[in-house]
Amino acid sequence: MKPNALAEGVRPGRLDPSSLAEGFCDVHPPLTPHEAAVAADRCYFCHDAPCIAACPTEIDIPLFIRQIATGTPEAAAKTIFEQNILGGMCARVCPVETLCEQACVRETAEHEPVEIGRLQRYATDTLMAADVHPFERAAPTGKRVAVVGAGPAGLACAHRLAMKGHDVVIYDAREKPGGLNEYGIAAYKTVDGFAEREVAWLLQIGGIRLEQGRALGRDVTLEELRADHDAVFLGTGLGAVNALGLDGEDRDGVEDAVDFIAELRQAEDLAALPIGRDVVVIGGGMTAVDAAVQAKLLGALNVTMVYRRGRDRMNASRKEQDHAATRGVRIVTNAVPVAVHGNGAVREVEFEFVEDDLTPTGERFRLPADQVFKAIGQRLDGAALPATERGKIAVTGAGRTSVDGVWAGGDCAAGGDDLTVTAVAEGRDAAEDIHAALTR
Repeated sequence: MKPNALAEGVRPGRLDPSSLAEGFCDVHPPLTPHEAAVAADRCYFCHDAPCIAACPTEIDIPLFIRQIATGTPEAAAKTIFEQNILGGMCARVCPVETLCEQACVRETAEHEPVEIGRLQRYATDTLMAADVHPFERAAPTGKRVAVVGAGPAGLACAHRLAMKGHDVVIYDAREKPGGLNEYGIAAYKTVDGFAEREVAWLLQIGGIRLEQGRALGRDVTLEELRADHDAVFLGTGLGAVNALGLDGEDRDGVEDAVDFIAELRQAEDLAALPIGRDVVVIGGGMTAVDAAVQAKLLGALNVTMVYRRGRDRMNASRKEQDHAATRGVRIVTNAVPVAVHGNGAVREVEFEFVEDDLTPTGERFRLPADQVFKAIGQRLDGAALPATERGKIAVTGAGRTSVDGVWAGGDCAAGGDDLTVTAVAEGRDAAEDIHAALTR
């Protein structure tokens, strides 16, 4: 055991390089060709497949699995990419256990669904490894479209518009494209720089120009974009993090989980990343799980995830909750934070147990903590935006906003469920609507 493995405080190097490499390896190794053939053979190829309806991008799942079964994974990949150009990432991060695999007939009959997610990864990885892009641009239309945000929604929208022959400029505030795929997903789910490679592969369609480090409201305004382009798509995501609203929240060691995950994803040396001995994560969604598990993988001795409601109300799926538990994360439910204690730096977080309706019980407890990650949701950040609804950009139809010529999709738009696959569907559908508006 390393000398500082049990030391108090937030410090780097709690684990040796070999332990870090083992912890952050691919959580779901890819299928071999033989394994893919066996997995594909379990599909019933349903005519009225419930798995298709359960997929936000409506991929023809029985068709692509049949194509794998017949030895043509490249054709299977094209079937996937026709509906979901980020099918490779979605195969890695989609909560398939609550979407397509939950709807699988095999799941209903045997409680063991066809491994749709892993089969999708097998097909998409096969085609991408050959460095083949299966689509070509249509003849140029002479129309220019601005896409704000290089995340899943923006990339899907830009690719579909480029396919239609439009010229697209993507404006993104960060130094690297990809949005949450690059900055906001656990490193063990997308290893070997896959998010960056996927964007490079997507851009092979041509007709898309990236403008990195250009933030809406800071470097360019919506009115300027409208004046210089024939249409605008907003896929900015949610840039601000909700606060706990507690005394002591500003103490050293209290951080936003999204910032922690982003720093980890861009780190060249995981051993250099500081992590606490006693870590508390407040929240019950995927961000909370990703932060908690990765804190444990970096060498935190005690990691506790605290959520205000029961496990059945967590946004993170039961599979993700169980994954956290098997990694040594303790999950405490029906508890809300009431105070952050410490002298300069956080030392403890005080919680109160609550009923399912959040009624306080009067019973309190404290958890030791030298590092606290807030994962209680994000909110829309920015001024001079189209009309909002419940804190997000209001949309009708395929992403039309209150401003003429402006569409929106992904996490920044009202009505979605904050999933990568949903963002892709919304970006794709908005692109189709933009194309129809520009060519009518």
